[in-house]
Amino acid sequence: MFDPRSRYVTLPTAEYKMSDGRKIAYQRRRFLPQGETRFSLTRLTVTQDDRLDLITNETLGDPEQFWQICDANNAMNPFLLISDPVQEIRIPQ
Repeated sequence: MFDPRSRYVTLPTAEYKMSDGRKIAYQRRRFLPQGETRFSLTRLTVTQDDRLDLITNETLGDPEQFWQICDANNAMNPFLLISDPVQEIRIPQ
């Protein structure tokens, strides 16, 4: 159902039974992990011209894995990670 690199791929599938007997499959909710408990590869100071996809490509090798950096920094909104120049962010392993 999800791309193997997706943050949702490991979530269990659940089933909801409608009153008419139909069953609807859905993915369980994903909770944001506590970033400070994850092993951090390095820390990076954000500059004014940084973009999260470029940072992710350079550090993790895949720009679509930006969500791993978000998780490591307890960020639900990826844009907040780079909104403040001179902000330090954690880069996970």
